[in-house]
Order: sequence, then C-alpha cells, then structure tokens
Amino acid sequence: MTMPIDLVLVRHGHSEGNLAVSRSKKGDDSLYTPDFRERPGHRWRLTPEGQEQAATAGKWILENIRTRFDRYYASPYVRTQETAARLDLPDAEWRLDQRLRERDWGEIGSVPIPEQASLYPRNIVLQKTDALYWRPPGGESIADARMRVRTFFDTLHRECEGQSVVVVTHGDIISAVRGALEYLSDEQWLAFDGDNSKKILNGHIYHYSRRDPSTGEVGRYLSWRRAVCPTDTAIDTGWEPITRKRFSNAELLERVNAVEPFLEVQ
Repeated sequence: MTMPIDLVLVRHGHSEGNLAVSRSKKGDDSLYTPDFRERPGHRWRLTPEGQEQAATAGKWILENIRTRFDRYYASPYVRTQETAARLDLPDAEWRLDQRLRERDWGEIGSVPIPEQASLYPRNIVLQKTDALYWRPPGGESIADARMRVRTFFDTLHRECEGQSVVVVTHGDIISAVRGALEYLSDEQWLAFDGDNSKKILNGHIYHYSRRDPSTGEVGRYLSWRRAVCPTDTAIDTGWEPITRKRFSNAELLERVNAVEPFLEVQ
C-alpha cells in the first residue's frame, strides 16, 4: 500500500479567532468579550476576508491542480467546514475527521495574550524555549499533533492508494503533517517554524505529490512539495524535492556532541 498520488492540504480562511488574536497582539483585547470567551474555539466562523480567501483558494485549485478529487476531508471545526464549502469544488463529498481538528490550546484557547502571561508565567517561558514539545495548559504540543496525523496517514495508505485527496485543516496541523511526512528533525522543524517567510497563512495550500513534475513519472513515495498562497502571489515555492534524512551512528554522535553537557559527572 502507498499514499495517494496527490495530497492537497488547505488551511482555513481568516477566522473570528484569528482576528481576535491579531488585535490582541497589537494591544486591543476588545473582542474578548464574555460571550467570545465562552464560545468554544471550534465554533468560530470565517470573517468576510476568510470567506474570500477560501473562494480564491478553490479557484486556484481548480485552475492549477484538478477539478475532481477521489477523497475530500475536512476538520469538523466550523471554520474548516465553511472553508471547505466555499472552495466550491464540483461534486465534493466531504468527510469530517476529528484527527484533522486544530491543535488543542487547552485553557488559553480563548484568553487574550497578556492574560496568558499573567495566568501561566512559567508555561509561557516554556513556549519560547521548547516550541516543538511545549503544551499549553491542558492542551497539546506540535509533537502530540504529529503523532495524531500519523494515524490519518494510515487511513490514506489503506484506502487512498493511487488517488487524489484534498484536506481542509488548520495551520498547526499542516505544520505537524509537514514534520511527520517529511521526517523533519527537531532542528529542521524549529527552523521552519521560526522562519517568517514560511509561515502557513490563511488560505495557504500545500500540495504533495508522488508524480515527478519534470518527467510525469509516479514514484512510490510523496517526494515533491509545493506551497502557494493564492491571495498573495509572491508566495509560491514551486515544486521542491523532499529529502528524508537518516543518520548513521557517527552522525548521531556528532549531533549529540553539539550539545554541551550541563553537569560535570566524575
């Protein structure tokens, strides 16, 4: 069994939660009303900007990838369902899969950024020093999410060999997919996550393929990736080959020796 020939990942459009967070980063917490705090994040809707991003992403997919897919998956969150529908892909039959839900932000999911720091000062320090393994209070790390998406890969292996699949999900889940699918080391993932030019934006599309874009030959593995954001034409990586790193004993020791020991053990 192999993976689909084409796997297309779409991040949902700009949501009410995205709007509240972006304003909070600028010092405006006015959107964090009591009603907003009480509404679960999975019930956030798209903003008008997000609706347009979804429509633009759908048009790009139809013009640049294909008009029909064999499988259509979406996170069950309201903003991803709305994005999936507004892609307006012909004859789509969407399957809602909880494994594609947003990373769990636990107790800080609907809390303004300054309040997060006052409520959980130690936890926020860990967020800055250990981004891959950091868990929000009562929440989920990217490493946790990476293990979750691996079970979704199992389904694709069993049921979608040789097919085309489109998935509407969330930014951190696409990041987890990239880490798991490309076998990114911790250092590679941190470099990717810390590079502002590689941020996964609303409406961003990640297209993985087993088909060599130069020759058309279909290989055994998803070996090619391109990333585009149709609402920002400057963001288009073109097709890039995927190199999955393995390590020899010597290379592992070289990596270990790059980390200075903290204790002098006699």
